[in-house]
Amino acid sequence: LLALPPALPQPPGGRRGVEKEARFNTTYADWVDADLLNIYAFNHSVRRNRTEGVRVSVNVLSDHKDLPVLFVVRQKEAVVSFQVPLILRGLYQRKYAYQEVSRTLCQPQTKAEVETQHFYVDVSTLSLNASYQLRVTRVENFVLRTSERFSFNATAAQPQYFKYEFPEGVDSVIVKVTSAMAFPCSVISIQDILVGLGSRASCPGDLWFPVGLMAPLPPQCPVYDLDNNVAFIGMYQTMTKKAAITVQKKDFPSNSFYVVVVVKTEDEACGGALPYYPLSRDASPDEPVDQHNRQKMLEVMVSPAITSEAYVSSMLFCLGIFLSFYVLTIVIACWETCRQQKRKGLLAVMDSPSLDTGHSHSIPDSFLGHAPYDSYGYGSFGSGSSSSAEGVRDGMASADVSYGFVGQEQFKRRTPSAPMRPLSIAMGERSLENVAGRPRLDSLSSIEEDDYDTLADIDYDKNVIRTKQYLCVADLARKDKRVLRKKYQIYFWNIATIAVFYALPVIQLVITYQTVVNVTGNQDICYYNFLCAHPLGNLSAFNNILSNLGYVLLGLLFLLIILKREIDYNRALMRNDAHALECGIPKHFGLFYAMGTALMMEGLLSACYHVCPNYTNFQFDTSFMYMIAGLCMLKLYQKRHPDINASAYSAYACLALVIFFSVVGVVSAVGAGGGRAHVRGECWPRSSWHRGPRLCGDPRLAALPPPAPHSPPHPLQDRMVLLVMGNIINWSLAAYGLIVRPNDFASYLLAIGICNLLLYFAFYIIMKLRSGERIKLIPLLCIIGTSVVWGFALFFFFQGLSTWQKTPAESREHNRDCILLDFFDDHDIWHFLSSIAMFGSFLVLLTLDDDLDCVQRDKIYVF
Repeated sequence: LLALPPALPQPPGGRRGVEKEARFNTTYADWVDADLLNIYAFNHSVRRNRTEGVRVSVNVLSDHKDLPVLFVVRQKEAVVSFQVPLILRGLYQRKYAYQEVSRTLCQPQTKAEVETQHFYVDVSTLSLNASYQLRVTRVENFVLRTSERFSFNATAAQPQYFKYEFPEGVDSVIVKVTSAMAFPCSVISIQDILVGLGSRASCPGDLWFPVGLMAPLPPQCPVYDLDNNVAFIGMYQTMTKKAAITVQKKDFPSNSFYVVVVVKTEDEACGGALPYYPLSRDASPDEPVDQHNRQKMLEVMVSPAITSEAYVSSMLFCLGIFLSFYVLTIVIACWETCRQQKRKGLLAVMDSPSLDTGHSHSIPDSFLGHAPYDSYGYGSFGSGSSSSAEGVRDGMASADVSYGFVGQEQFKRRTPSAPMRPLSIAMGERSLENVAGRPRLDSLSSIEEDDYDTLADIDYDKNVIRTKQYLCVADLARKDKRVLRKKYQIYFWNIATIAVFYALPVIQLVITYQTVVNVTGNQDICYYNFLCAHPLGNLSAFNNILSNLGYVLLGLLFLLIILKREIDYNRALMRNDAHALECGIPKHFGLFYAMGTALMMEGLLSACYHVCPNYTNFQFDTSFMYMIAGLCMLKLYQKRHPDINASAYSAYACLALVIFFSVVGVVSAVGAGGGRAHVRGECWPRSSWHRGPRLCGDPRLAALPPPAPHSPPHPLQDRMVLLVMGNIINWSLAAYGLIVRPNDFASYLLAIGICNLLLYFAFYIIMKLRSGERIKLIPLLCIIGTSVVWGFALFFFFQGLSTWQKTPAESREHNRDCILLDFFDDHDIWHFLSSIAMFGSFLVLLTLDDDLDCVQRDKIYVF
């Protein structure tokens, strides 16, 4: 038998086929009609160790949209076909026609060192006469080189794709595509070259290997490089000016992949406007629109990503930073313990009778760590009439009412005791009552808040209290300590319960989000900083999750510090220590435990949010920030109002209402928050200046009179100035919300809470200093250090590396490279610094009133 040439397809209906030998880089201007089939035969040499791209470009000069020209490219193992005009659909099924089309062919594989392969381009149409131009060229830079930039042009009908092969020793790379022009919108896709091992791609004309051979397979054909099919496989993301995709070698068995760049028919996916769709009376709604020259110039570069050693060093760095706070805390605790032991020893020596005089030694105030108070006398009353002075003395006696039940008496007054020893006089002339004979209040087995929560003695003492020029903490610390301890422990147990029931579905949801991203390859679902997103396992941005570790570790450290303080305080109560029983701000630790738990949960939920950040789960990142702000304000209020603070149930109900408004604002994307901002902002000045039945107060407090207008140590003018400033700021925030209507309503609402917390904090510190109190060294250092850290943290927060208020493509315009260890970006540093700053803020709240530990409560002002 004679060797037969390749069989030509038999044209139906007696169509005449003409085969023409063709060459690369030559433009063929020709025509075709319904009775003619033009066949162009090309051949080229394929080398085993070298890959070259082949690109077919056509331009149909005839305008017959109803009778297009069909081009079919037949290769050794694949067939690619397309029609011209090429019809692509956009939003609302709009049709767009393209007369110029270019396609890159699939790359054949060969086992020989050099092999000559043939491919054919068939041109046919049903039109009477269609003119066209055909040109086949080689793509010189088809294989991308590592860390080298390559520029090219692309259109919707002329997509481009390139091949990249992993070099030895590189396990992951980042593909960066940039453009100077935001529009037209484009899509970047990473597609695998091989379908797998042991099976074949179902390309037309392709044979199937037996499943058990596990042989290397030819390239996947066809490559999905059109707007209507680019999302079928692989990873993809829309792009305006920037795009970046991290690719791991383990996900590509062939150790290579295609970088596909497609220009979309419309810009709506990238935040652009829809084009005008002209319709005339004679035109059909299905009439395609010619978009003319919709072209975009792009630049691609593939660079190696970080190594596994960088992951390890970054994790050790993160752990080292926050574990150093544990070490520093232990060092400070040991130093403070040694100082206290030394001080107690010296006090014991100085308090012992002198052998010469028989009197105890005097101790200077400088040794005790404080200076004498002003000449008016700390806690003294101003001058007044004899009748009011009489009432004052009675009021001071009434302040010594014991807490709780003693036998059948609901209240029991202490009998006057002998004068304190000279040591007490040395401590700023603030004598302590002898409480050694006082009955133990913690001896009862159980007590409920309802058993003693009526302040029934307020009617008995209200006339006495009304004669006072100002209130003291003793006037608002009359309840049994066990009752209040139970009341404030509810804060901790409630937030622990909330955390469990809140966190579990959140974790499940974000795992589902990450799974959807990994399965579909749609990277527009999550708003990462793609230029600094380092994957680990199934997580796309492990660095954003790791940086939240500080919240958890520092929150746990704060809980340990509170536990140590509570243990020391309980031991002091067991010893009937006079300072623990009668002096300082009443110690209640429930709110502190709740704050530490909230800080840990903020870290956990922030990590969950950064698994796949977008507008639907942004509330996960902010919910416990509302909690923290609310709890801090409640703790500030509790310091001077221990008996009348809000219950845990009402406090969490109010915070739940705030979170509800936040969710509604995010879902509706309407910043109508002016009225809510005003209501939220007015809570702190009302609870601070007006001791009436407010949100943060207690109705029973209304019976207490306002301070008497007799020049107290903190003038009413001070309060008025701060009140006016607070109202100005809150009304400004309300006006901003009504006028600007910010899209990020959740952050706007959180900013209102943080601003009011800072205002209340400033008010507390100013009134504390104006009352003659002082700030000790440790809280002063915490205030200064925390303020500095907050400043740097906010700087990194406002860098804005991504934003879900825009489209994913527009958000990527804000992406930036890593700035720390080639692993952490600006937002990660915000996580580091903000966790440290929040921990420092908690320490300020914890230690701010340590200077009052030796001051009787009837000499500590309420403000």
